[in-house]
Amino acid sequence: MDQPLPPIPTLDDIRDAAKLIAGEVLRTPILPAPRLSKLTGAHIAVKYENLQVTASFKERGALVKLLSLDAAERRAGVVAMSAGNHAQAVAYHAARLGIPATIVMPKTTPFVKVEATRSFGARVLVEGDTLVECHAIASGIADTTGAVWVHPYDDPHVIRGQGTIALEMLEDGPPLDVLLVPIGGGGLISGIAIATRALSPDTEIIGVETELYPSMRAALDGTEARCGGNTLAEGIAVKEVGRLTREIVRTHVDDVVLVPESAIERAVNAYLTLQKTMAEGAGAAGLAALLADPDRFAGRSVGLVLCGGNIDPRLAASIMVRELARSEHIVGVRIVIPDRPGVLGDIAATIGAKGGNILEVLHHRTLLSVPAKGASVDVTIETHGHDHAAEIVAALEERGYAVRRLDGPEA
Repeated sequence: MDQPLPPIPTLDDIRDAAKLIAGEVLRTPILPAPRLSKLTGAHIAVKYENLQVTASFKERGALVKLLSLDAAERRAGVVAMSAGNHAQAVAYHAARLGIPATIVMPKTTPFVKVEATRSFGARVLVEGDTLVECHAIASGIADTTGAVWVHPYDDPHVIRGQGTIALEMLEDGPPLDVLLVPIGGGGLISGIAIATRALSPDTEIIGVETELYPSMRAALDGTEARCGGNTLAEGIAVKEVGRLTREIVRTHVDDVVLVPESAIERAVNAYLTLQKTMAEGAGAAGLAALLADPDRFAGRSVGLVLCGGNIDPRLAASIMVRELARSEHIVGVRIVIPDRPGVLGDIAATIGAKGGNILEVLHHRTLLSVPAKGASVDVTIETHGHDHAAEIVAALEERGYAVRRLDGPEA
C-alpha cells in the first residue's frame, strides 16, 4: 500500500529555501536572448542555471535537502541515484557539508558526468541499465546502511529548492506570458509552478518532455507511458514520475508538450552557436518546444530555464557539424569520374572557382557501381548555404560530371 503523500510545499516554504541557499548557490542571471527571439518569433528570456558550479539547477534542491538533516542523519551519510546532474549536486554539497555520499549511476550515464561526480568526492557506483534499477540499488543501500535517501525529484525539500528558480526569474526578469520548463521526474516544474502560480497567476506554465519518454504526459492522461530509445535529453529520460510531483503538475501546470529529438538537437545547437553557451539535451528542451511549434508562442514573452549544461564535448561538436550539414553549410557529393590524370584537379578547380571550400576527399576505385575504367570521389564541401551548394553542383554537372548529393534534401 502506498504511503500517504507528504505535504505539498508552499510559497513560504520556497521563500525559506531561498534564504537557506543564499550565498551557497549562485543566483543565476535571467537575460534577454535577441538572437533566439529572432529565430523563434517569441520574446525570449533565458535563466542560465548552467552557470552553477555543477552546471545544473539540481544544486538548489540537493542543498535544501541536505540542510534539513539532523546531526545523526549527517553522520549516517546520504545515498542517491542519478544519471548525472543530481549526482553531482549531492556529491558537491555533501562534500562541502562533510556528509558521506554514495551515488548510484546507470551504465548509460555519459562519461563526463560520472567523472565529474567522482571529482566532487562521492563514492560512485556505476550499476544498473536504467534509473529504475539504480533506484532499487540505492534503496537497498539506504536500507542496509542507514544512509538517508536523497530522491532526485519526489521530495518536498528538493521541490522547494527548485522553486527558488521561479522566485529569481519573477524578481529579476521581465513579466512572462509563458514559462517553458523541462520535465523529467517533475521536481523542477513542481517547484517553479508552485511559486509562479502564487506570484504570477496569469503566466502560462508548460512542461516539456522528449517524445521518447512521455512519462508525465501519460500520467496526466491516465495512460501507460511508452518509453524507450536513445535520447539526447538523457537528463529527462525518466520512465516513472514522482507521486508528489504528479499531483502538483496536475494542479498547477497548464500543459505538457512532447518534442522530437530533432528539435532538441537544433535547440542545443542554437544555444551553442547563437548564445555561446553550453546546453545539454534536457537543458535545451524548453527551446526545443519553441522550435517545434513556433506559432503557439509567436509574439509572446517566454521564459526558458536552461537547466543544465553537462554535455559531452564530443557530442556537442558533432551536433554543431550536423546542424551545418542540415543547413547545407556543409554538403557531401559523390562524383563518378573517368580514371585519368587531371580529373581531381579539375574538380577542385571547379569547386574553388565557385567559392566552395573542400574539407575532405575520398577516392573509390573498387565500388561495383562504378565502371571498371572509372572511379568515384566523395567530396565534402563548405558552402554559404543552400543556393551556394546548388550553384557548385550545377557547375560540376556543366563540366560533364555525374553528381549525387550524399546529404541534404536530395539524399
